[in-house]
Amino acid sequence: MNEFSMKNVLKKNVMALALLGIYILFIILGFAIKGQNILEPSIVTSLIERYAYVFILGAGMLMCMLTGGNIDLSVGSFVCFAGAIVGLFSVENRIFQTPLSTPLVILIAFGVGIAYGALLGFLIAYVRIPPWIATLAGYLAFRGLGTQYLTKASADAALTNFPDSLTKIFGGRLFESDWGEMNIPCVVIGVVVAAAVVLTLIISRNRKVAKGYKADPLWFVVVKSIILAAIILFLTIEFSFDGGFPVVVLWIAGVLILYGIVTEKTTIGRHFMTVGGNAESARLSGINNKLVMFCAYLNMAVLTVIAAMIVTVRASAANSTAGEEYELDAIAACIVGGVSAYGGSGTIVGMVVGATLIGVINQGMQLIGVDQNWIKIVKGLVLLAAVVFEIKSKNSKAKASKKKTKQEKTLEEVLAKAEEELKKTSEESLESESAAPSEETIVTTEA
Repeated sequence: MNEFSMKNVLKKNVMALALLGIYILFIILGFAIKGQNILEPSIVTSLIERYAYVFILGAGMLMCMLTGGNIDLSVGSFVCFAGAIVGLFSVENRIFQTPLSTPLVILIAFGVGIAYGALLGFLIAYVRIPPWIATLAGYLAFRGLGTQYLTKASADAALTNFPDSLTKIFGGRLFESDWGEMNIPCVVIGVVVAAAVVLTLIISRNRKVAKGYKADPLWFVVVKSIILAAIILFLTIEFSFDGGFPVVVLWIAGVLILYGIVTEKTTIGRHFMTVGGNAESARLSGINNKLVMFCAYLNMAVLTVIAAMIVTVRASAANSTAGEEYELDAIAACIVGGVSAYGGSGTIVGMVVGATLIGVINQGMQLIGVDQNWIKIVKGLVLLAAVVFEIKSKNSKAKASKKKTKQEKTLEEVLAKAEEELKKTSEESLESESAAPSEETIVTTEA
């Protein structure tokens, strides 16, 4: 039986509704206070490009948190260090006067990321150093290393003038056009993607129905499809008027789609969930807990390299302040998006909602002129509210489960008692029948 309830739907999408409400609030405040339209194409595009690192680092942080609420405190500092590596080998400087080719620079950056991720994963998974201590060491060391290299390479501790080949891979526009003109190829991409999303949702529901699985009502799937298609078309139209499709969106979409499939559709994703839910049960069921933990931190380092190159290219400079507090934004995006702080549960979609909410709060409050200190206060309160909501939801689910178990137990006791009484009655009936003389015996006696 399909148990569909709008109450449950609203509970699952509390943060998405909060995001919508906050975005509308900033639209109103932007007009009222600054006379500025937050829906302008340049502002919408800037929101995504500026906070692209939150989506990418959030995907990696999600995998770490699934293993038991573990986090990586070194990602911000490693963004600085990886950016310094890219700058040192990409442009002429006082350390390396001959720049290398862009493909070689990218290979070196990923090689450094893989080496660090493997070392970090080994220390955490096999040497059993607590994740927050191991990553705190990285947080301190890589900030110092990045700053040291940049200071020696340049007088102002910053490297600029990256080659166009690197800029086009991690920044810029596809089908570039003049600002303010509708970019037709960009709109076509949006229409195709929106149609693909709608078809995927409908086909997925039909398959569930055909196999007898629980599925949402058709009307709900249609409404959901329309909302998602509207969001996609809105974004692509905004991009089309802002000079074309941002390359960084392709990186974000690729990472999110890949990790969405991994976490929800593959055995690897289930292993991460199982280890975070109950590590001992996972071990007894044959899952290699150490390998899962190792892969989580190796994966985090690789994604950090991608984020570092996107951030460096967007800023057009590798500098010592890059990546400050990035680890906090990634953790906050996961927590606000419903990822359990204790591990075992969380989705990419939830993380995306959380990352978008963090970005909207940051940019919206900056646009209306709110002080940075107040922005941090609001983000802290939002994070605290998300954690409280998660704890309350878990408690209510536990109470409901306990109540259901108690009811089932009571029902079992009633059925057992009824079965015992029925058995007793049947035995008494059989005894009375055997004790009573048969009709033939009575007739013979009378004769």
